Amino acid sequence: MEIQELAAQQRTYFNTGATRTAAFRRQALERLRAALLEHEEELNAALLADLNKAPAESYFTETGMVLEELRFQLKHLEKWARPRRVITPLAQFPSRGELLPEPYGCVLIMAPWNYPVQLCLTPLVGAIAAGNCAVVKPSAYAPASSAAIAKLLGEIFPPEFVAVVEGGRAENQTLLEQKFDYIFFTGSPAVGREVMAAGAKNLTPVTLELGGKSPVIVDATADIPLAARRIAFGKVLNAGQTCVAPDYLLVNRSVKDAFVREYRRALEEFFPGGDYEELPCIVNDKHFRRASRLLAEQRVLIGGETDATRRFIAPTLLDETDPAAPVMQEEIFAPILPMLCWREREEVVRFVQSRPKPLALYLFTRDKEMERAVFDRCSFGGGCVNDTIVHLACSGLPFGGVGNSGMGSYHGKQSFDTFTHYRSVLRKANWLDLPMRYHPYSGEKLRWIKRFLK
Repeated sequence: MEIQELAAQQRTYFNTGATRTAAFRRQALERLRAALLEHEEELNAALLADLNKAPAESYFTETGMVLEELRFQLKHLEKWARPRRVITPLAQFPSRGELLPEPYGCVLIMAPWNYPVQLCLTPLVGAIAAGNCAVVKPSAYAPASSAAIAKLLGEIFPPEFVAVVEGGRAENQTLLEQKFDYIFFTGSPAVGREVMAAGAKNLTPVTLELGGKSPVIVDATADIPLAARRIAFGKVLNAGQTCVAPDYLLVNRSVKDAFVREYRRALEEFFPGGDYEELPCIVNDKHFRRASRLLAEQRVLIGGETDATRRFIAPTLLDETDPAAPVMQEEIFAPILPMLCWREREEVVRFVQSRPKPLALYLFTRDKEMERAVFDRCSFGGGCVNDTIVHLACSGLPFGGVGNSGMGSYHGKQSFDTFTHYRSVLRKANWLDLPMRYHPYSGEKLRWIKRFLK
């Protein structure tokens, strides 16, 4: 089906009102949940083909997260979809104020390749829960996952409700030329700017889930063995191809040697005997070459090995990285962790402030003053104290960026809100009509107006 025709069909279907009832939305979400469970092995095989993801990692970072989002949306759907009363001012007496949630209409969801199942289907869950029709565009860089998603959604939903468009840049461009009511994009800041520009042509609102260089800070009070293990987890997850991966390490110089020792130990525990069979690969040759070049002229403390034949980069720790080096200028998207040292709290705060606002920030400390200084003065999308990555697995915590790392958020209630327009409606009674608002105005009317509005 041509993209233009598909967009028109979805518009026609949405205008019938079929997707608006809570019963319809619930049924659609339950069908998606059943399909995910039924096709779990197919999705695992696709993720293995695209990224060499082991089944356990595929479940807890992809399928399982979508299932958890589905559970949360199904639990709260009817409550969120109901009108909500709000207090009205005395000047509008007698009246009743309401917020009436309605779906935006036809939405476009553009997903990346690094978590091709989760980042495609989690926004879709929110779009369906809010009552929208949706066109889903998986990434061509993960072709097996794209095909599996197209098959799964094609089996359970008619295209006029939910459709998948596969392909590359040409399809992306054609989709962005259509009139959608909302665009949800996950990807790089560079492409995010193009998406926002395309949305502006039709005054289409957008959510941009982007990325950036997310710092991890370790101070002298941190539990170093635990910090090293949790930072290593965040860095090797999906071979570092995670938008909220720790992108560079700021470690207090007094605990640097202990951290290096424990980081090495953590990697040895994760991959006994140097067996990296379950470490995901870099997604394609282009990305492998780019990431490998970031190692040039760097001092490697741990790792550093690469293998182009299998797009493998060993978990790597770099020492005393120059802030001006390429590895500190672009998002790494590989299991490479540059390390910089600091002595005073002010030094680390100013360093983070001097760089574009990151999608995530991680702080390992037992010092409440340190925590307060970082959170009061450093802007970032979200993050953790004494852990990495896992904040995005909490349905009660909205996930999103700020500044260069994105705009808007989703997960849990925020997913429903993102794809919902709240209409403000004031219901006025007929039995009383205060005359003070009508012409001709007088001093007496002004005195009454001032009594109500002050």
